[in-house]
Amino acid sequence: MIGPSPNKNYLGKLAIVLHAHLPYVRKNEKNSLEEDWLFQAILECYIPLLQVIETSKKENQMNTKLTISLSPTLLTLLQNKQIKETFPTWINTRISFLSDLTKEEKDASQFLLRNLRDKYSYWKEYSGDLVERFKILNQSGNLDILTCAATHGYLPILRENPETVKGQIRTAIKSHKIIFGTKPLGIWLPECAYYENLDQILFDSGIRYAVLDGHGILNASPRPRYGVYAPICSKKGVAFFGRDSESTLPVWSAKEGFPGDSVYREFHKDLGWELPISKLKKKGIPSVRPLGLKYYKITNEEIPLGKKEFYNEDAAKKKVEEHADIYLLGRSKQLKNLSLSSSFEPLLIAPFDAELFGHWWYEGPAFIEQILRKSIKYSIKLTNLREVLIQKPNLQICDPSPSSWGQGGYHNYWLNEKNAWIVPEITKAGAKFITLSSKNFNNKFSKRLLKQAARELLLSESSDWSFILRAGTTTELAKERIERHLFRFWKLVKMLNKSSDVDINFLENIEDEDKIFPDIEINDWQKLKS
Repeated sequence: MIGPSPNKNYLGKLAIVLHAHLPYVRKNEKNSLEEDWLFQAILECYIPLLQVIETSKKENQMNTKLTISLSPTLLTLLQNKQIKETFPTWINTRISFLSDLTKEEKDASQFLLRNLRDKYSYWKEYSGDLVERFKILNQSGNLDILTCAATHGYLPILRENPETVKGQIRTAIKSHKIIFGTKPLGIWLPECAYYENLDQILFDSGIRYAVLDGHGILNASPRPRYGVYAPICSKKGVAFFGRDSESTLPVWSAKEGFPGDSVYREFHKDLGWELPISKLKKKGIPSVRPLGLKYYKITNEEIPLGKKEFYNEDAAKKKVEEHADIYLLGRSKQLKNLSLSSSFEPLLIAPFDAELFGHWWYEGPAFIEQILRKSIKYSIKLTNLREVLIQKPNLQICDPSPSSWGQGGYHNYWLNEKNAWIVPEITKAGAKFITLSSKNFNNKFSKRLLKQAARELLLSESSDWSFILRAGTTTELAKERIERHLFRFWKLVKMLNKSSDVDINFLENIEDEDKIFPDIEINDWQKLKS
């Protein structure tokens, strides 16, 4: 039979996949840029998405299905006691800035004040335990929570020492299991980056499915019969889902897509850029930076920031509903055309950075809310990746193509003239650690040094710093973070080899500061069998 079965009331399935990740925040860096990144994401993205999904679950349990990856570093931060204690002060500082505005600005920023208070109320209701809220949704089947590489290391540039790739993946899996109580079966490969035979390490680690960009599937060998509209399975036994560009472009593109609409909130015009440093320092902000306080609309891209008009919340809400209808109508037509030409049930995979929804695109969570609410009206069944595979589909056996979803589609964004210097440095450190992990260190202190060296190695491998160096934003911060973790790594190695040079204060300080992955295992870096 051509097309969907007559006993089904939908044309096909849509799987929205969100990837949530932020780099690790240093313990002693209060009011740092990294802390700001985290708190703005909590306020604008993670809490709003939880609210939307929980509300939708109450209203429509069956069609509230999403996939989200929560990186191990992000989960560590969300569980951090100091972070939980600091967030209320951060919120109240923002509220105090709004109270200092002119009457006209106060009127325009009322929606922001309501938002700050609403999200803080949610935070207090659950004692800041957002991880538990995600866990409940995972247990109910509304969310399929994936893991990621431990510190979001870009795996293709670690491949010279495949044991470092294994260390990234297995450390992540252990961390996920400790936090959620179950081992993850799915993974979000950092930047959706794949290289030949990575699936063997994934399979051996217990991973059974992942997401790739479209060309990672379309250029697979042999070429998949159904393109990106059905998952494939590698010869090693890992399923791969491919990004559908038609389903992502209307949301992803700031210029051509919905987020660039004139009525939506302007991301770049932030109160923090406009206040004198004296006012910022008076409230404990040490440098000029964005505060997350934006109450102007895009207006027109050609209009300079100084001439933007005030944001109108009601107009933005109406536009969100309109854009959700446009998006779903487009997916409905797409699924109908696919159903007419094939005897299979088409699946659309729409992956995004989670932080797009709420942080970059303020109205994003409301857009997700409308998708959850209206998809049935357009004969679209929402699903998540785990649910797709539970149905035991008959998957075509194909080897995925090397790929990423970065600019250019392959690896050049993380390997170029601005950041290539990192690769030999982390490769050298990785090779050294693999050798050390195979040695028999019997005393507890040596194992303690090794475990901290493993943490420093993982933190130095984070792709966040390569990305920042390539983008040219906070480059000094990125360079300092890489060099700091590598310096600590090599000093620990030296201490391991020369007992007379042991600096116990140094060790205790960095254990306190970089205390991610308390259950890290050195065996995860031992040499792979050839």
